[in-house]
Amino acid sequence: MTREPGRDGGDGARVLVVDDDPTVAEVVSGYLDRAGYVVDRAEDGPAALARAAAHWPDLVVLDLMLPGMDGLEVCRRMRGRGQVPVIMLTARGDEDDRILGLEVGADDYVTKPFSPRELVLRVESVLRRTRPAATARPLHEAGLSVDPAARRATKNGTGLALTVREFDLLAFFLRNPGRAYGREELMREVWGWDFGDLSTVTVHVRRLRGKVEDDPARPRLIQTVWGVGYRFDPAGTPGNEEG
Repeated sequence: MTREPGRDGGDGARVLVVDDDPTVAEVVSGYLDRAGYVVDRAEDGPAALARAAAHWPDLVVLDLMLPGMDGLEVCRRMRGRGQVPVIMLTARGDEDDRILGLEVGADDYVTKPFSPRELVLRVESVLRRTRPAATARPLHEAGLSVDPAARRATKNGTGLALTVREFDLLAFFLRNPGRAYGREELMREVWGWDFGDLSTVTVHVRRLRGKVEDDPARPRLIQTVWGVGYRFDPAGTPGNEEG
């Protein structure tokens, strides 16, 4: 399911804010509204799915800990209906929760308590990367093709269902074959982050391998360079998935 940003009124993209805490939802919605976005709100999972069905959002700000149907299940069901970027909110600082959110397809996460201004910047960053880059040329390596303008990726002609972060990472690797990049470099060069949890990179690499490698347990294309990070090798030999 797709839609054009802001087609239902206003100049901004449509953002769905899902949080059962009315104070958090109000603050987040207020900041996004002032930043020029069209904001919908939902207090639980079923309401979020109904809102999304009525007005498909350009991005979802989604609380992990919702009553009844949690944010992970909401994210899974939305992914089943169509591609939409998701920023997960979590009150927990536990790394497993953040990684689990990324594993089910969240494009980013923010840990409560958070700065509403930082969240708006994250929303802007994700949306900027989902919008077509008209001047970017298609990329082709090792049976993989990426069209940045159409935000489309294929493997041997078959479409790949990639999240925003996975798409950006694959495009970066195809632009820079043969060079090893550290996790901090990838965070900065691919996503423009000067800070953050390096495990985020590890999770996105693992997920991307699962979609582009013939055998993710012995990756040929996205290889681990021990003590450094990762390297995209179009003619690589099988390696070890760990790391």
